[in-house]
Amino acid sequence: MLDGEYKLIEDAIKGEASAFGLLYDRYQPRIYRFIYLKVSHREEAEDLTHQVFLNAWEKIQNFKIRELNSFSGWLYQIARNKIIDHYRTKKISINIELIQISDNSSKEDGFDKNIELEKIRKAIAKLNPIEQDVIIMRFIEELSPKEVASILNKSEVSIRLIQHRALKNLKKTLV
Repeated sequence: MLDGEYKLIEDAIKGEASAFGLLYDRYQPRIYRFIYLKVSHREEAEDLTHQVFLNAWEKIQNFKIRELNSFSGWLYQIARNKIIDHYRTKKISINIELIQISDNSSKEDGFDKNIELEKIRKAIAKLNPIEQDVIIMRFIEELSPKEVASILNKSEVSIRLIQHRALKNLKKTLV
């Protein structure tokens, strides 16, 4: 938990909207990115992100500060549940912006990187949802196995196994 975050969470639990607003500012970009990587449409990702924070604000009084990074884990759990609800009626489609092409690359290099990026996107889309979540959280969101385990309600060993299996599946698809 970041310095001052504990106080912000306490103030938000007491109903201080400005404290929750600061928490929103801190976590919204990460939650939005996580959702966007799963739904691939900007408008849907924005709507779902809004729903996550609205839900968090409505239920903040029930939040218990349990451990380091628990607030972010709580937000990721809400986001994951919103994504699951979203896909109960829709087909899953993933669009992942994993690589930013640097301005230093030539047009040919950029074209090759775009082709590789598309291969990666398609390979990740073939993973099952839990493997997609682990890959996104570990390598895009850069969360630790412990944080991912907390969010997904699994053990660290289980997360490492899922990650290993997902990377193996990605390798097969990309070769």
